[in-house]
Amino acid sequence: MKIELLYPEVCNLYGDLMNVEYLARSADAEVVRTGLKETPRFASEPVDLVYMGSTTERGQELARDALAPYLEALKKRADGGGVTLFTGNALEILGHHITDDDGTDIPMLGWFPLRAERHWLGRYNAMYLGKLEDMTVVAFKSQFGHSYPVGGELPAPLFETTRGAGLNPDLPGEGVRVGNLMATYLIGPLLVLNPPFAKYVLRLCGVRDPKLIFEREAVEAYEARVRDFTDPKRNFVY
Repeated sequence: MKIELLYPEVCNLYGDLMNVEYLARSADAEVVRTGLKETPRFASEPVDLVYMGSTTERGQELARDALAPYLEALKKRADGGGVTLFTGNALEILGHHITDDDGTDIPMLGWFPLRAERHWLGRYNAMYLGKLEDMTVVAFKSQFGHSYPVGGELPAPLFETTRGAGLNPDLPGEGVRVGNLMATYLIGPLLVLNPPFAKYVLRLCGVRDPKLIFEREAVEAYEARVRDFTDPKRNFVY
């Protein structure tokens, strides 16, 4: 199994990179780290999983510029069933534009008809509880704004929200999915926190009977977190 980690020199916030480490150690996978000045491997050779994590606002522009020449290859990958996972504000790079706090529109790659907003004094920090098929997903968000439709039909959501905000507080769908390309605002070691989702990703990558490192401990922690997040007394925004 081969995992390509895109732009780790800038896309490395919130512990997102542990998602790659977790899968690599669980599946004995090779990890290819592609820098901003390098040609992505997925553009020219088989890669089982392409991953991009959270970054700074300046990092979004750098990642956008680095990925732009390979956007059509990424779309072709999605159409062909190739597995790709973007977490945190990497999702916004695939959208139409970001509207900054001063009203400036910053163009992004334009794949999805989404406009992201930034509100520097209104950071949204919250927990998230959702569903993917028969799996419960628990995670966290920390972002300066949300994403809103801007013409055109949105792709299918990645998760259906049970508690918390989707792409924005008025949309129940969280993230987007096109084929096996999955993009979500959820941050941090998402796959470590959600062993069922980690196994799901590995199966998509062709691992028939995935086994996770420290699986028993991870499942116990996951089940405790699900109980906590489903407690109706639990405050979700902090």
